[in-house]
Amino acid sequence: MTLKKKDFIEIEFTAKIKEGDIFDSNIKEDLKGRDIKTELKPFILSLGEGMFLKGVEDFLIGKDIGEYNIELTPDKAFGKRDANLVQMMSIKIFAEQNVNPVPGVMFNFDGRIGKILTVTGGRVLVDFNNPIAGKDVEYKVRVLRKVEDLNEKAKALIELLFKRDLKFEIKSFESKSQASFASEAGGKQEKKLIIEVEKPLKQFIEMFKDKFKEILDLDLEVKETDNNSKKSQ
Repeated sequence: MTLKKKDFIEIEFTAKIKEGDIFDSNIKEDLKGRDIKTELKPFILSLGEGMFLKGVEDFLIGKDIGEYNIELTPDKAFGKRDANLVQMMSIKIFAEQNVNPVPGVMFNFDGRIGKILTVTGGRVLVDFNNPIAGKDVEYKVRVLRKVEDLNEKAKALIELLFKRDLKFEIKSFESKSQASFASEAGGKQEKKLIIEVEKPLKQFIEMFKDKFKEILDLDLEVKETDNNSKKSQ
Protein backbone atom coordinates (compact mmCIF):
# COMPACT_ATOMS: atom_id res chain seq x y z
CA MET A 1 0.00 0.00 0.00
CA THR A 2 1.89 3.05 -1.27
CA LEU A 3 1.40 6.17 0.84
CA LYS A 4 0.37 9.34 -0.95
CA LYS A 5 0.14 13.03 -0.07
CA LYS A 6 -2.96 13.77 2.04
CA ASP A 7 -3.21 10.14 3.21
CA PHE A 8 -3.89 9.93 6.94
CA ILE A 9 -1.58 7.52 8.75
CA GLU A 10 -1.01 6.44 12.34
CA ILE A 11 2.60 6.36 13.50
CA GLU A 12 4.84 5.66 16.45
CA PHE A 13 8.16 7.47 16.44
CA THR A 14 11.31 8.28 18.35
CA ALA A 15 13.54 11.21 17.40
CA LYS A 16 17.09 11.75 18.58
CA ILE A 17 20.11 13.84 17.79
CA LYS A 18 22.43 11.73 15.64
CA GLU A 19 24.63 9.74 18.01
CA GLY A 20 23.00 11.65 20.86
CA ASP A 21 19.96 11.94 23.12
CA ILE A 22 16.28 11.39 22.38
CA PHE A 23 14.41 14.70 22.15
CA ASP A 24 10.94 13.47 21.19
CA SER A 25 9.02 10.19 21.23
CA ASN A 26 5.61 8.64 21.71
CA ILE A 27 7.01 5.18 22.45
CA LYS A 28 6.99 4.36 26.17
CA GLU A 29 9.80 1.81 25.94
CA ASP A 30 12.15 4.43 24.46
CA LEU A 31 11.51 6.85 27.32
CA LYS A 32 12.21 4.59 30.30
CA GLY A 33 13.45 6.45 33.33
CA ARG A 34 11.93 9.76 32.30
CA ASP A 35 9.20 11.63 34.15
CA ILE A 36 6.40 11.50 31.57
CA LYS A 37 3.33 13.57 32.46
CA THR A 38 1.34 13.12 29.27
CA GLU A 39 -0.29 10.03 27.82
CA LEU A 40 1.80 8.40 25.10
CA LYS A 41 -0.21 7.18 22.14
CA PRO A 42 0.24 6.76 18.38
CA PHE A 43 0.03 9.98 16.37
CA ILE A 44 -2.28 10.49 13.39
CA LEU A 45 -1.27 12.89 10.63
CA SER A 46 -2.07 13.76 7.05
CA LEU A 47 1.02 13.39 4.89
CA GLY A 48 2.33 16.54 3.25
CA GLU A 49 0.08 18.88 5.22
CA GLY A 50 2.60 20.17 7.77
CA MET A 51 1.26 18.12 10.66
CA PHE A 52 4.70 16.63 11.40
CA LEU A 53 8.32 17.44 10.54
CA LYS A 54 8.40 18.12 6.79
CA GLY A 55 11.53 16.05 6.20
CA VAL A 56 9.85 12.99 7.71
CA GLU A 57 6.58 13.53 5.83
CA ASP A 58 8.42 13.93 2.52
CA PHE A 59 10.35 10.71 3.17
CA LEU A 60 7.21 8.69 3.87
CA ILE A 61 5.36 9.76 0.73
CA GLY A 62 5.76 6.91 -1.74
CA LYS A 63 6.66 4.37 0.96
CA ASP A 64 4.61 1.46 2.31
CA ILE A 65 3.32 0.69 5.80
CA GLY A 66 6.30 -0.47 7.85
CA GLU A 67 9.23 0.71 9.96
CA TYR A 68 11.86 3.19 8.79
CA ASN A 69 15.05 4.80 10.10
CA ILE A 70 15.24 8.30 8.68
CA GLU A 71 18.42 10.41 8.88
CA LEU A 72 18.01 14.12 8.28
CA THR A 73 20.56 16.90 7.90
CA PRO A 74 19.74 20.31 9.46
CA ASP A 75 18.30 21.71 6.21
CA LYS A 76 15.75 18.85 6.18
CA ALA A 77 15.14 18.94 9.93
CA PHE A 78 15.13 22.02 12.20
CA GLY A 79 17.24 24.34 10.08
CA LYS A 80 20.72 25.77 10.46
CA ARG A 81 21.66 27.96 13.39
CA ASP A 82 21.12 31.66 12.78
CA ALA A 83 23.52 34.04 14.53
CA ASN A 84 20.89 36.79 14.28
CA LEU A 85 18.69 34.81 16.66
CA VAL A 86 21.25 35.14 19.47
CA GLN A 87 20.31 38.46 21.03
CA MET A 88 21.40 40.63 23.94
CA MET A 89 18.56 41.76 26.23
CA SER A 90 18.39 44.10 29.20
CA ILE A 91 18.06 42.42 32.58
CA LYS A 92 15.31 44.96 33.31
CA ILE A 93 12.97 42.92 31.10
CA PHE A 94 13.32 40.00 33.49
CA ALA A 95 13.14 42.17 36.60
CA GLU A 96 9.82 43.60 35.45
CA GLN A 97 8.43 40.05 35.43
CA ASN A 98 10.04 39.14 38.77
CA VAL A 99 12.16 36.52 36.99
CA ASN A 100 15.78 35.71 37.76
CA PRO A 101 17.60 34.81 34.50
CA VAL A 102 19.83 31.77 34.97
CA PRO A 103 22.08 30.34 32.24
CA GLY A 104 20.59 27.21 30.67
CA VAL A 105 16.97 28.05 31.54
CA MET A 106 14.34 28.35 28.79
CA PHE A 107 11.83 31.22 28.78
CA ASN A 108 8.80 32.10 26.65
CA PHE A 109 9.10 35.64 25.29
CA ASP A 110 5.67 36.44 23.81
CA GLY A 111 5.54 33.12 21.98
CA ARG A 112 9.27 32.95 21.20
CA ILE A 113 11.20 30.32 23.15
CA GLY A 114 14.67 31.48 24.16
CA LYS A 115 17.50 29.88 26.12
CA ILE A 116 19.58 31.99 28.52
CA LEU A 117 23.26 31.69 27.57
CA THR A 118 25.00 34.19 29.83
CA VAL A 119 24.17 36.87 32.38
CA THR A 120 26.71 39.68 32.66
CA GLY A 121 25.96 42.80 34.67
CA GLY A 122 22.77 44.26 33.31
CA ARG A 123 22.79 42.24 30.10
CA VAL A 124 21.40 38.79 29.28
CA LEU A 125 22.42 36.84 26.15
CA VAL A 126 19.46 34.83 24.83
CA ASP A 127 19.46 32.20 22.06
CA PHE A 128 16.17 32.03 20.12
CA ASN A 129 17.33 29.24 17.80
CA ASN A 130 15.47 25.95 17.99
CA PRO A 131 17.50 23.78 20.42
CA ILE A 132 17.88 21.16 17.65
CA ALA A 133 18.87 23.69 14.96
CA GLY A 134 22.14 22.90 13.23
CA LYS A 135 22.09 19.23 14.26
CA ASP A 136 21.74 16.02 12.25
CA VAL A 137 18.80 14.01 13.57
CA GLU A 138 17.47 10.47 13.30
CA TYR A 139 13.83 9.41 13.34
CA LYS A 140 12.66 5.86 13.93
CA VAL A 141 9.14 5.75 12.51
CA ARG A 142 6.66 2.88 12.53
CA VAL A 143 3.76 3.42 10.15
CA LEU A 144 1.09 1.32 11.85
CA ARG A 145 -1.80 1.77 9.43
CA LYS A 146 -3.54 4.00 6.96
CA VAL A 147 -6.52 5.75 8.54
CA GLU A 148 -9.66 5.51 6.42
CA ASP A 149 -12.47 6.53 8.81
CA LEU A 150 -13.51 10.16 8.23
CA ASN A 151 -14.53 10.69 11.86
CA GLU A 152 -11.12 9.51 13.03
CA LYS A 153 -9.42 11.88 10.59
CA ALA A 154 -11.53 14.82 11.78
CA LYS A 155 -10.84 14.03 15.43
CA ALA A 156 -7.09 13.90 14.81
CA LEU A 157 -7.07 17.22 12.94
CA ILE A 158 -9.19 18.93 15.61
CA GLU A 159 -6.85 17.76 18.38
CA LEU A 160 -3.78 18.91 16.44
CA LEU A 161 -5.13 22.37 15.62
CA PHE A 162 -6.83 23.18 18.91
CA LYS A 163 -5.01 21.00 21.47
CA ARG A 164 -8.30 19.81 22.90
CA ASP A 165 -11.07 17.27 22.30
CA LEU A 166 -14.11 19.09 20.87
CA LYS A 167 -17.56 17.65 20.28
CA PHE A 168 -18.29 17.24 16.58
CA GLU A 169 -20.35 15.36 14.01
CA ILE A 170 -20.22 14.90 10.25
CA LYS A 171 -23.46 15.26 8.32
CA SER A 172 -24.32 14.74 4.66
CA PHE A 173 -26.32 17.39 2.84
CA GLU A 174 -27.40 18.55 -0.60
CA SER A 175 -27.22 22.19 -1.64
CA LYS A 176 -30.39 23.66 -3.17
CA SER A 177 -28.75 23.85 -6.58
CA GLN A 178 -27.75 20.18 -6.41
CA ALA A 179 -30.84 18.67 -4.80
CA SER A 180 -32.95 18.14 -7.92
CA PHE A 181 -30.02 16.88 -9.98
CA ALA A 182 -28.91 14.54 -7.20
CA SER A 183 -32.34 12.99 -6.86
CA GLU A 184 -32.57 12.36 -10.60
CA ALA A 185 -28.99 11.31 -11.34
CA GLY A 186 -27.80 9.95 -8.00
CA GLY A 187 -25.40 12.87 -7.54
CA LYS A 188 -22.78 12.89 -4.82
CA GLN A 189 -23.81 14.38 -1.48
CA GLU A 190 -21.65 16.99 0.22
CA LYS A 191 -20.45 16.50 3.80
CA LYS A 192 -20.28 19.06 6.58
CA LEU A 193 -18.25 19.04 9.78
CA ILE A 194 -20.15 20.57 12.70
CA ILE A 195 -18.07 21.50 15.75
CA GLU A 196 -19.65 22.61 19.02
CA VAL A 197 -17.67 25.10 21.12
CA GLU A 198 -18.19 27.67 23.81
CA LYS A 199 -19.00 31.17 22.55
CA PRO A 200 -15.51 32.68 23.14
CA LEU A 201 -13.96 30.06 20.84
CA LYS A 202 -16.45 30.27 17.96
CA GLN A 203 -14.75 33.02 15.96
CA PHE A 204 -11.31 31.45 16.44
CA ILE A 205 -12.44 28.00 15.24
CA GLU A 206 -14.11 29.56 12.18
CA MET A 207 -10.71 30.88 11.06
CA PHE A 208 -9.78 27.29 10.13
CA LYS A 209 -12.60 26.71 7.62
CA ASP A 210 -10.19 26.66 4.68
CA LYS A 211 -7.90 24.18 6.45
CA PHE A 212 -10.70 21.66 7.01
CA LYS A 213 -11.85 22.06 3.41
CA GLU A 214 -8.30 21.64 2.08
CA ILE A 215 -7.37 18.56 4.12
CA LEU A 216 -10.69 16.78 4.67
CA ASP A 217 -12.84 18.30 1.90
CA LEU A 218 -15.41 19.19 4.55
CA ASP A 219 -17.35 22.42 4.95
CA LEU A 220 -17.09 23.66 8.54
CA GLU A 221 -19.99 24.88 10.66
CA VAL A 222 -19.33 26.08 14.21
CA LYS A 223 -22.13 26.00 16.75
CA GLU A 224 -22.16 27.58 20.19
CA THR A 225 -22.77 25.36 23.19
CA ASP A 226 -22.71 25.77 26.95
CA ASN A 227 -20.93 22.46 27.42
CA ASN A 228 -18.29 21.05 25.05
CA SER A 229 -16.67 18.73 27.55
CA LYS A 230 -18.18 15.58 26.11
CA LYS A 231 -16.06 13.62 23.73
CA SER A 232 -17.09 13.11 20.15
CA GLN A 233 -16.74 9.38 20.33
